[in-house]
Amino acid sequence: MRKSITLAKPIDMSTGFKDFFDTIGLTGGGLVIKGIAAVIAVISVRMLLQLSTDPKGALRKGSMAIGTLFVAVVLALYGDTLFSTVTQAKG
Repeated sequence: MRKSITLAKPIDMSTGFKDFFDTIGLTGGGLVIKGIAAVIAVISVRMLLQLSTDPKGALRKGSMAIGTLFVAVVLALYGDTLFSTVTQAKG
């Protein structure tokens, strides 16, 4: 006889969005930062898809698109840490 495997423990989500954001480990500010990073990533992919046939221009535009994608990845990974130092200033 097979034993049933529990993949996830049951979670009470009766208080709505606060419980949901707690389960995924994001606050409202963290969600905004991830959203901004996603928008920047979409813009950089669009920049990559619109490269011209001119080799010199394509190299310049492609490098800008790769740089923009790098900024989006850094913002997605470390955005909470970067902006938490700004909001917790002592003075």
